[in-house]
Amino acid sequence: MTALTDNGGIEKTLSSTDIFEGAILHVKLDEATLPNGKVAKREVVEHPGGVVALATLPNGKVLLVKQFRYPLGNFLYELPAGKLDPGETPLVSIQRELEEETGYLADKWEEILAIYTSPGFCNERITIFKATGLHPSSQARREEDEFIEVLEVSFNELRDMIQAKTLIDAKSICAIGLIYPEILK
Repeated sequence: MTALTDNGGIEKTLSSTDIFEGAILHVKLDEATLPNGKVAKREVVEHPGGVVALATLPNGKVLLVKQFRYPLGNFLYELPAGKLDPGETPLVSIQRELEEETGYLADKWEEILAIYTSPGFCNERITIFKATGLHPSSQARREEDEFIEVLEVSFNELRDMIQAKTLIDAKSICAIGLIYPEILK
C-alpha cells in the first residue's frame, strides 16, 4: 500500500473539462494532483442524487416495482425510487416518487441512511427511507415515459426473491438489508 503524504491523501483538481451534459448526468474529465505529486486523469459523473423507499402496506406486504431498465436490456424488481428534481429535498423527492410509481401515499417517513453507489467515478448519493401508514392516493399520476408494474410481496417472498437472485437491484437490497437485516441471512 502506498503511504499518504503531508496533504493527507487528498487529490486536488488542477483542471476540469466538460464532456457531456444530459438531462440526468453531467460528465467531466478532470486532472488532479495525487498525494505523491503526480498528475492523474479522473473521469467524473455528476448526478443530482436519488431516493429509495421500503414502503410497507398495513397488511405487512412491501411494495416493489417491476420495470424495464434500458441500459441492462432487461426488467428489474426494485423498491420505489427515483432521482431528485432541482431544488427538492430527499424527503419531498421520495414522497413524489412513491405516489408516481405506486399510487400510494405514506403517513410516516423515516430516513435511514444515505449511500454512495459508485464513488470511484460518480457522486450519486441515494437516501434510503422507510415508509409506513400507506394508503392509496386520489391524485396519483405516472410519468408518461415510465411503464411500471406494482407488486405487493410478503416478507418471505422478498427473501426468496433475493436468495433466488431475481431481486438484484443494489439500492433495494441495501435498503431491505438495513431495515430487515434478518432477510439477508
